[in-house]
Amino acid sequence: MQKRFAPAGRVLAVVLGCLGVVGMAAGEVPREKSLTRIAFGSCNREDREQPLWKSIVANRPDLWIWLGDIVYANTQDMHRMRQKYEVQKGHPGYGLLLETCPVIGTWDDHDYGKNNGGREYSKKAQSQQILLDFLDEEEDSPRRRQQGVFASYTYGPEGQQVKVILLDTRYHRGEPGDKGDVLGGEQWAWLEGELRHSKASVHLIGSSIQVLPEEHSYEKWANFPRARQRLLGLIGDSGAPGVIFLSGDRHFGEISRLEHAALSYPLYEITSSGLTHSYNGLKREPNRYRLGNFFNQLNFAIITLNWQVRQVGLEIRDRKNKIRQAQIIRLRNS
Repeated sequence: MQKRFAPAGRVLAVVLGCLGVVGMAAGEVPREKSLTRIAFGSCNREDREQPLWKSIVANRPDLWIWLGDIVYANTQDMHRMRQKYEVQKGHPGYGLLLETCPVIGTWDDHDYGKNNGGREYSKKAQSQQILLDFLDEEEDSPRRRQQGVFASYTYGPEGQQVKVILLDTRYHRGEPGDKGDVLGGEQWAWLEGELRHSKASVHLIGSSIQVLPEEHSYEKWANFPRARQRLLGLIGDSGAPGVIFLSGDRHFGEISRLEHAALSYPLYEITSSGLTHSYNGLKREPNRYRLGNFFNQLNFAIITLNWQVRQVGLEIRDRKNKIRQAQIIRLRNS
């Protein structure tokens, strides 16, 4: 399947290369290179039209992050799941992205294998390996031996360093409720270490489900109030600067901001969801932390890092590459 579609991706890459769009191939950008532009998105049906890849690539991202629902494979059939990932890997637009920048990612429920699923899903170990195959994870990667797909990536020299922390909100997740957990003991300990011992100036924490919003009735960290409080407290206690949440799942885009007693700076979250389908009929939804309006059409997100003036830009863009929501965050000096 990959070989069948690769030529189309290469032709498009040559065309856009003449315009100066194409960068290094996936996985080849040096970790010491300062990132200035990161793109991410979620909720992507492999069997639908995918009209956003051209606009995404036109932004010349240094990195693409999947925030879950890469494919829709609610199944116990691992052969069927693998076929869905092969269809996605063979899409010519996605192939162009792979030739443009590195790709990393985590999952949500539909690519995990069970709608709203958690630790009870019986095929999670097999599903994990299929996702990692799709992401071209090395065979000897520690990520293949652990329980869950959580991972971190550090880019750039000290002073211009960004750490991307991808959480797994599925593998160890229990039942919602005050005592319910999301991450599991091993992942909590790992996350604490990633934050406490980091030298990065910016920490992008990818969670497939929303962290800050509390009021809607769908999946979110607020359905696990003790775990959410633990997460916010850990960020504050760690002293990690420049924490920004990235999330998906909701089939619309929005930016949220929370002032929390545990932190010396406000927390921002950018939600981008709906690469192939969106909640077009949504007219209103409460979120006391939302900045501006939500955007209920197909969208992707761009994060800009201006190291000279120490600013991070959050942008939600539509299929025509138009900015629909935006926020500038000024970084504090370390």
